[in-house]
Amino acid sequence: MSLSPDTTTARFSDTRVPIIDELARRWSPRSFDAEATITEAQLDALLEAARWSPSASNHQPRRFIVARRGTPAFESIASALVGFNATWAHRASALIVGVAETSTVEGDKRPYAEYDLGQAVAHLSVQAEAEGLVTHQMAGVQWDTLIAAFGLTENLKPMTITAVGTIDTADKLPEALAERETAPRTRLALEEIVLLRS
Repeated sequence: MSLSPDTTTARFSDTRVPIIDELARRWSPRSFDAEATITEAQLDALLEAARWSPSASNHQPRRFIVARRGTPAFESIASALVGFNATWAHRASALIVGVAETSTVEGDKRPYAEYDLGQAVAHLSVQAEAEGLVTHQMAGVQWDTLIAAFGLTENLKPMTITAVGTIDTADKLPEALAERETAPRTRLALEEIVLLRS
């Protein structure tokens, strides 16, 4: 597949009914502008959206490691990525590690920590769209490398890394990834995911 330099990757979801623009625009591109930066105000907005996401019993067991491109922390995160992720994520403006606090330091369990973290990252990704940014969440990670790099204790479980930045054209990617970048987006039909509706 050959892509011209002006190949655009921005696109709306083909939703069955209208939804808010930030959700309709949200997808997970891999082509990031390696020159674009993210401001403190934008980062604060993303993290504030995550902070105010729902939380079981208001325990708020989500933690984040935030690193901008060009910093040692960014390099530590990027070096833990594996597979395709390692070929493109270094172009993002920032990498954010989502960490679930599975218990308190006193040993009190946080059984919904992973669910809460998922909600927080979802809120972060929607806020990113509102800020004119894009995100891509990754799980192809050498977690032990990441845990060691940041000295995470046993109760702090890293679950995902989110690349944040400005979208670029698909031709900046290796061919196999460029094809995935521009392939039609699909989702299961509502009838396949709703077990009961009365």
